[in-house]
Amino acid sequence: MSTEQFNLQDLKKVKIELTRFMMAYQFALDEINTKINILKDEFTYIHDYNPIEHVKSRLKSPESIFKKVIKKECPLSLDSIKENIRDIAGIRINVSFISDIYEVSKLLANQKDIRVVEYKDYIKNPKPNGYQSLHMILEIPIFMSDREELVSVEVQIRTIAMDFWASLEHKIYYKYNKEIPKRLRQELKDAATVATQLDQKMERLNREINAYKETAAEQEELDSVITIDKNQFQLPLALIESFISEK
Repeated sequence: MSTEQFNLQDLKKVKIELTRFMMAYQFALDEINTKINILKDEFTYIHDYNPIEHVKSRLKSPESIFKKVIKKECPLSLDSIKENIRDIAGIRINVSFISDIYEVSKLLANQKDIRVVEYKDYIKNPKPNGYQSLHMILEIPIFMSDREELVSVEVQIRTIAMDFWASLEHKIYYKYNKEIPKRLRQELKDAATVATQLDQKMERLNREINAYKETAAEQEELDSVITIDKNQFQLPLALIESFISEK
C-alpha cells in the first residue's frame, strides 16, 4: 500500500469520525427539542397554560469548536473535546415568568434518560455585569447504529426580559470590540436591574391573578352547591287549606 493510499484512508476515517461526532450532538438537540415540544403540548392541552414562549437551538461549527479548543488549551482529540467543551449543542428556552424557569428545569431534570451534569443559577446569583439566566448541562444517551453515545447539551432558561437584555448587551459588547466604556457598563447593569424589577412585578401580578381565579372558581363551585330551588319548599294550596280548616 502506497503512502498516498494510506493517507487517503486515514483522511476518510477521520472525516467519518468527525461527521459522526457532530451528528451525535445534532441528534441530542433533536431529542431534547422533542421533550420540550411534548411538555409544551401537555401544558397547552391539559393544564390550559404554556409557560414556554420560544425555543432556539444551535450547533457550534467546527471552526468555533476549534477556536474554543485553542482558547482552553485542551488536547486536540475528539475525546478531549467531548470532555472539555460542553456547549457544542445548545438550547435556549424563553419562558413567561421566573417561576416557570424553575418549573421547566425541574421537568427536564426529572426525565429518566437525562442526567444533570452541571447547574448554574445566574438568577439568584447574577453575573457582575447583571446577566441572569439558568444554565444546565444535560447528558442524554444517543443510540447510533453501532454504539451508544452520552452527549452533553447546554440548556439556558430565561424570561423574555432576561433574553431581551442579554441579546442587546451582546450586540453592544461586540460593537465596542469587547471594550465597553465604564459608564455604559454601569448603565447596562442598571438596565439589568430594571429588567429584574419588571420580571418580579409581572410574577407578582401573575400570582394575584391566579389567586383571584382560584377564589372565583371556589366561590362558583360553592354557590352551585348551596343554590336551592325555593319552589321546593312551597306547600301545596290544598294542604294549606286543609290545615286551616282543621284549626
